[in-house]
Amino acid sequence: MKEERRFDAHQILSYTPYALRKIRFPQDTDGRLMTGMRLKIWIFLISLAVQPAVFTSVCSGHERFLTARNTPLAMAPDAEKAKEGDMPDMEKLTEEQGKYLLGEARKTIQAALSGESQKGEDVHLAPVFNQKRGTFVTLTIGGNLRGCIGHIIPQESLIEGIRINAVNAAFKDPRFRPLDKEEWKRVKIEISILTDPKPLPYSDADDLLKKLRPGIDGVIIKKGYHQSTFLPQVWDQLPRKEEFLNHLCLKAGLNGNEWKKGGLEVSTYQVQAFEE
Repeated sequence: MKEERRFDAHQILSYTPYALRKIRFPQDTDGRLMTGMRLKIWIFLISLAVQPAVFTSVCSGHERFLTARNTPLAMAPDAEKAKEGDMPDMEKLTEEQGKYLLGEARKTIQAALSGESQKGEDVHLAPVFNQKRGTFVTLTIGGNLRGCIGHIIPQESLIEGIRINAVNAAFKDPRFRPLDKEEWKRVKIEISILTDPKPLPYSDADDLLKKLRPGIDGVIIKKGYHQSTFLPQVWDQLPRKEEFLNHLCLKAGLNGNEWKKGGLEVSTYQVQAFEE
């Protein structure tokens, strides 16, 4: 059995967007790196540039880079049931509908790789596919994250959201190079269908811990211009509520213990996931 390797906060910083790795840090006129206040301002501007948005989120769910694994991260059936436990039956898709959307995600990426225009035939589809729903598409290779982008707030129909986010996850996740044909042969796809987020009122940090439901709730936090989210699947890697919130705050660019200080807006949502 291969040892699971977990990254600390300093190692997580190495997962900067691919484009940022090419930035030449500014220098003084004598060639030395900026120091003092000017360097702090530069770092602040970079943090704004990579700040994830809640409405269109870059891997705002499967933060699988927190754990480097060489084994697939398929979810156990019990965890899957728990995750969907609070989703109304009327919002759930059938297994057949989920497989159809997985197929659409795969066909869309394949068409993009081949330089073809992929236009779905949506005339005779079930009405559920035309509903506006939040969606995420996650790509993995050997159980490791290769791309994940989605919308928390619905912006288009369910089927169009899957197609758009499939392309975005494959070619526009800023932490990765665009997917190539060789990698594509090894990619596994997972799609997540979201309920609308609802505010989670709480009185203090202890009350917040009591109200969070591991394995069921996706969580959005916001404080000022800082905001981030984790899909319910992240509970598999961060099962302790304190650890979950710490990492969520760090992802938002806040201190890890910011959730203990108050003033944090919290919303929750649920997910139905399908994977190949």
